[in-house]
Amino acid sequence: MKAAVCYEVGKPLVVEEIDLDPPEAGEVKVRIAATAVCHSDIHILRGDLPEKLPTVGGHESAGWVEDIGRGVTGFKKGDPVVVSLLVSCGKCKYCQTGRSHQCNAAWPMDTGTRIHNKKGQDLSMLFKTGSFAEYTVVNQSQLVKIPADMPMDRACMLACGVITGFGAVVNRARVPVMSSCVIIGNGGVGLNAVQGAAISGANPVIAVDISDKKLEAAKTFGATHTVNASKVDAVKEVQKITGGGAEYVFITVGSTDAISQGLAMSGVQGMTVVVGLPKITDSLDISPLMFIKDERTLTGSYMGSTQLHTEIPKLVDLYKAGILKLDELITARYPLEQINEAIESVENGEALRNIIVF
Repeated sequence: MKAAVCYEVGKPLVVEEIDLDPPEAGEVKVRIAATAVCHSDIHILRGDLPEKLPTVGGHESAGWVEDIGRGVTGFKKGDPVVVSLLVSCGKCKYCQTGRSHQCNAAWPMDTGTRIHNKKGQDLSMLFKTGSFAEYTVVNQSQLVKIPADMPMDRACMLACGVITGFGAVVNRARVPVMSSCVIIGNGGVGLNAVQGAAISGANPVIAVDISDKKLEAAKTFGATHTVNASKVDAVKEVQKITGGGAEYVFITVGSTDAISQGLAMSGVQGMTVVVGLPKITDSLDISPLMFIKDERTLTGSYMGSTQLHTEIPKLVDLYKAGILKLDELITARYPLEQINEAIESVENGEALRNIIVF
C-alpha cells in the first residue's frame, strides 16, 4: 500500500510503499476512498504544532471497512464509513455526560502505530488516523456508517472541516435565531460556520476575510454581509452593521491578532469562539477589564463539540435534503501522487477544500 509520509518539517511529503499491521482488538482496517487536505495537517507539516516524525498525515476521510479486529461490533467488511480523529471510550466522565469529543482515555495509538516504512521504521499516525494512505487502522469509535449512496469525496469533509465550523455555531455557541454572527476567516471551516449560522436562523451573518473570492463564496453559504479587512476597518464596519457589536464572533483562522480583532467586534455580553489553531508558541495579550463591564465571553470550540455518532447521520440527511452545502466546498481533486500540489494550493489560499482521492 502507498502513503504520503512527512520525514522533515517544511519538506515535501514522500509518497512511498509502506506496511500496515492488521487491526488489533477494538480496531478496524479501512480502505480509504477520499481524504480532504485540512489546515491542521499543514500546521504539523510546517512545524506549527508538535508531532513525532516521520508521520503519515490525513484525518478527514471516508472509505470502506476492510477488516475488523477482535471485539468489534456494528461493522462488517464493505461498510461505507466516515473516518474521524474523534475517539471515545464511552466510559469516562466526558463520554458519559454527552462530551465524547473530550474523551480523556488512553489509547494504544497514543504511543504506538500500525504503520511502518519498508525499512521497518515506525511512522506515527497523525491524530490517531494517518489517512493520507490507501489504508489505515483506527479505533472502531472513530467510524460512523453512512448510506451507500453518499459520495465519498463529500462524506470525508464531515470528519473534520464541516463539523468543526458548523458545530462551533450549533453546538458550542448554540446560536439563537436572529442573533448577529461574525465569522473571521472563510476557508473550509469558516464557510461551514457561515452555513451553520445561516441554518440556525442568525441575522445578520457577517463574513470577514481579506480575500474577495472567499467573501463571494461566503455569500453562497448564507452570509448576509461581507467585510474585506484589507480594505476597510473591519471592527468599525462590524459595529456599524450590528449597531454596536456582534452577539457571536467565530475565529476560524489560527491567528491571535484575529482573536483580538474578534473580541473588539463583539458587543455587550457577546461571545467570541476560537476555532482555528494558532501556532503552539503563540500567546494572547488582552486586558481582563473588557470582560468585566461588558460581560463578554471568550471560549474555544474543539471539533465543533461534535457527538460523532449522532450528528454525522443528521448532517448526511441535511446534505441529501439540499440544506447542507458540501459540493460547493470542493475546489479540486488530486491523486495521492499529487498531494504536495494539493497542499500548496491550500497554503496559497487558492482552495476551500482539496480532496485526495484513491
